[in-house]
Amino acid sequence: MATVAVLGSGIAGLITAHVLSNDGFDVRVLTRDRTAGGQWATERIYPGLQLNTVHGEFAYSALPMPPPADASKTGGRLSAQDLNPYMENYAAKFLEGKIEYRKEIRGVSRNGDGKWEVVVDDIEWGVSEVRKFDKIVLCTGGTCNGWIPPALEPLHWLKARILHSAQFGATFGDILHDTRNGEPVVVIGGGKSAQDISALLANRGRNVTIVYEKTDSFNAVPQPIPDRLRRGRSLAIFSPYPNPRSKLERFLHTTKLGGKIVRGMWNLMDSLSFKTMGVPKDSPLRLTYSNWWTTQFNDEGIPRNDGFHRLVMADKIRVVAPVRMTGYSAECEDEDKGYSEVLLSNGEKLKARVIVLCTGYQSTWDGLLDEQTAESIGLHRHRVEPDPNEVDEWASYTSLANPPSPHPDNQHWASSIYKGIVPAKNILERDFAINGAVYNINNGYTDEVIAHWISAYFLRDKLKLPPTPEAALAHTDRDARWFRKRWPSLDVTKNEAQVSWFAFLAWPQYCDELMEDMYLRSYRSGRNWLTWAFSVIDIRELATMHQERAALRNSKRTGGSWLVILSSELASTRARRYTSLRP
Repeated sequence: MATVAVLGSGIAGLITAHVLSNDGFDVRVLTRDRTAGGQWATERIYPGLQLNTVHGEFAYSALPMPPPADASKTGGRLSAQDLNPYMENYAAKFLEGKIEYRKEIRGVSRNGDGKWEVVVDDIEWGVSEVRKFDKIVLCTGGTCNGWIPPALEPLHWLKARILHSAQFGATFGDILHDTRNGEPVVVIGGGKSAQDISALLANRGRNVTIVYEKTDSFNAVPQPIPDRLRRGRSLAIFSPYPNPRSKLERFLHTTKLGGKIVRGMWNLMDSLSFKTMGVPKDSPLRLTYSNWWTTQFNDEGIPRNDGFHRLVMADKIRVVAPVRMTGYSAECEDEDKGYSEVLLSNGEKLKARVIVLCTGYQSTWDGLLDEQTAESIGLHRHRVEPDPNEVDEWASYTSLANPPSPHPDNQHWASSIYKGIVPAKNILERDFAINGAVYNINNGYTDEVIAHWISAYFLRDKLKLPPTPEAALAHTDRDARWFRKRWPSLDVTKNEAQVSWFAFLAWPQYCDELMEDMYLRSYRSGRNWLTWAFSVIDIRELATMHQERAALRNSKRTGGSWLVILSSELASTRARRYTSLRP
């Protein structure tokens, strides 16, 4: 039985461990946290932390998720308080004894025998040991290690409480204490974390100012969107994909009329969102990224009076925009009272008792593998030189006409991770994989499909793979060209642990391709010629993937029909379940 270390116990780590365990691997999950959940672990969440998803979009096939208590009012909007107990329950139910908490990973390397050595520090006992495994799955995520620009790094002589948003959950009580008498809080950044933190503190009566150049684009609706639209393929079809998978997609993205329909739909969504939220035309809330050209897109759903946008319009949150923070003032008149001042690009100074830096995250991979090992497997991105003679493979995409100016870094770098799962250089070894580095809006479904792909890869099942590392690397270079075409102004090189592959709204197409890689049925929500675009994609579609893969494996060994073997497998499974449920 091969041993596997799953590094991380977040949404990707839990499902990967469960799928591998079901396939017979001896799995150990190692995490520095006290509880399961990763980004949604108890020590990281705080009241008011909202997801961009609704009930039914963030779960695993083996465990239904209870609906939120206020689902009728919010359209099923999920919060951290919904996801945290679900993930802890999943870990207790399916991974009992397999997760080791409070284990800090100090290094990962491959020894001369081909085994993986993981240096593990026991945080509680202060001891260190070297553990050996046959295979590694990296599931550390990309939203744990906060990134602060060098100019904004807190200096030791500053008196205010200065923290990154990644530390907010652990320090929430202290922040409330520090600002109990109306002391000002300054939040830097316009993303989802900055909005949630600002709204939470404003709702607690704190004096909040938020500073940004641009804030996230958003979607808002007066009534919950029907499941056939919300959880179907509609948004995915209206989102271009590098490999068009239907005539409808080809029409929408490669014809003049189709391109106008697509861009018109997104422009309409943008204007309706502002109208639904009641945002005036001169409001700084309109300083958003283009909803078409960005992945910084929030689904606000039904407007809430205690939500960020309504609080700004009610003058309960002050907005200073479009400006950026440039540093800290060397002097502050109330320094002896615990205040500091932030300097802004417009020359203004803001005095604060608490400063929250919502400035993004950095990769959790840096320093995890020693440089020699990282180089040997090709973990990190590689430099590419722009080819002036390069043919634009997607020149016919009318929906991508008139793009914004490209980000300079994107022209020179490409991910080295094949499909966001396997380092291309190491693809023939079948002993190292990644889950959680594919950017998408339905992590439950996507990460579960990836987990099965990884298990098939480790088991050396029949799987569509490039024949050589060079071919795999060529595939990643093509992907990089697509990302430059689709999101030209974004810095897609910033956080490899989160964005080795961009599926985003097109996650159904990405998952279908992975299932076809495994020779499994795709389009599981149905493919009726008239209704397939509106069929609800349900996580329960994936419940039989283990049996389907086992049937394919057995048919290869016996030479029999995999359909007959699958029917037998499923019948045996139902019988076992029935027996286990009898009194």
